[in-house]
Amino acid sequence: MGITESDARETEERLARSFEANRPRLLRVAYTMTGSLAEAEDCVQEAWLRLRGLPDPAVVRDLAAWLTTTVSRLALDALNSARARREQYVGTWLPEPLVEDRSRDPADRVTLDESVSMALLVVLERLSPAERTAFVLHDVFGVPFREIAGIVGRSPAAVRQLASRARRQVEGGRPRRPVTEAQQRELIDAFLAACQGGDLPGLIALLDRDIVLRGDGGGKVATLQHAERGAARVAPMMIARAREGGPLDIVLTQVNGAPGLVFRSSDGELSVMAFTVDAGLITAIDIVRNPDKLAKVPDLA
Repeated sequence: MGITESDARETEERLARSFEANRPRLLRVAYTMTGSLAEAEDCVQEAWLRLRGLPDPAVVRDLAAWLTTTVSRLALDALNSARARREQYVGTWLPEPLVEDRSRDPADRVTLDESVSMALLVVLERLSPAERTAFVLHDVFGVPFREIAGIVGRSPAAVRQLASRARRQVEGGRPRRPVTEAQQRELIDAFLAACQGGDLPGLIALLDRDIVLRGDGGGKVATLQHAERGAARVAPMMIARAREGGPLDIVLTQVNGAPGLVFRSSDGELSVMAFTVDAGLITAIDIVRNPDKLAKVPDLA
């Protein structure tokens, strides 16, 4: 007796439910690997199409593992393709920020935690695609080296070395003494008050001596052409920005799993500001202004 239309529909629905259950994790994998929510969503959608295209999806014994491998391969391909584009990028390239959106379907949201922090994603940009893949899959998502080997086309021993090299770079770029969410919110409140009040000494006291300020406008809106370093240089720039930007609509919200700011200037331009905090001081400020990277920022008014 052949498969009826009803049986086929039931199988399709069961497959779709299983896929949707895995979607949030798959989005995290692809986003952490690529730094782009748009590319991550494309990878996850392509994985679904490939799953549906299998002659008999029932042969997939471990659907979660199959999907993770498929999405990882697609994300690695996307990352390799993006390298050439990013070399021609105007100004500093920063990851696409993830701004918390409670109104969005949980299945379509990337879980916001330390694994997608702006600090981590910026460090990951320094790695080769293979190093990034090995570190993200093994250290963040717990994928065994033998499975990663098939994704990157290396031996398990070589993948272990890739992850080890990546881990050293990541550890050097992560906050050594991170603060609580409440402490970071309090620090950002003080930062805002100092900027808006023109309190230069007060602002400098909140910044690490070697703070780095980065801006990403993609050549489409005005921003920094290169990173600026040092509290004595960054603090006056931030105060000047607060004064010159005109009236701002500012919202304190979650940006990549940590308190950050979304603001719209009087001319309607949107910006997202992410902070890295270590030992109670702001060590990095990343401002994304490229409108292409802000299309999915929710209306927080």
